[in-house]
Amino acid sequence: MQHEFGRSDSMNPWFAKSVVLAASVLLIAIRAPHGHRSRTVKTAKNCKGRLEVALLIVAWLGFFTPLVWVVSPAFVFTFADYTLYLGPYVAGIVFYAVGLWLFRRSHVDLGTNWSVTLEVREDHRLITHGVYRYVRHPMYTALFLYSIAQLLVVPNWFVGPSQLVAFGILFALRLGAEERMMLNEFGDEYAAYMARTKRIIPGIW
Repeated sequence: MQHEFGRSDSMNPWFAKSVVLAASVLLIAIRAPHGHRSRTVKTAKNCKGRLEVALLIVAWLGFFTPLVWVVSPAFVFTFADYTLYLGPYVAGIVFYAVGLWLFRRSHVDLGTNWSVTLEVREDHRLITHGVYRYVRHPMYTALFLYSIAQLLVVPNWFVGPSQLVAFGILFALRLGAEERMMLNEFGDEYAAYMARTKRIIPGIW
């Protein structure tokens, strides 16, 4: 029988909310300087259409839903609460830590080539070093780890999976367009990179 760490029907599940808030702040802190730096480089090609705009909105909703849960009165999401146990809570913290590390490392390796949407920057280079040596989309891997962490830490059937569902939709509908954009831009170089790497899980997929 699992050791019960805390009950989600308590008035203030501060242990889960504090972890979610800290992870959210760290995610923003990691991305903000890279976003500012990338905006100083002009865009050479923009492939953002209506679908991409819709996907970005879905992703933002997935990100802000747990923050609403953090600051909302205890009764708002109680219809979907469940008991949180120590095992999933600790596992979630580990997933957050690994996901945030990989999120930062991906931004550092990508440099000014990164964009929040489907864009090619001026003097855009194909990055194949660092974590990009092992998978083509390590930032997506990082966000999946982050989303799984939220699922484990948040004791609520609605809020817990919200980020995973939102990001899963974005990933499923964006990946093909992103890789086509890269093939159009880098041609055989990107095709060769695709042949020797996996998408998000090293050696598997």
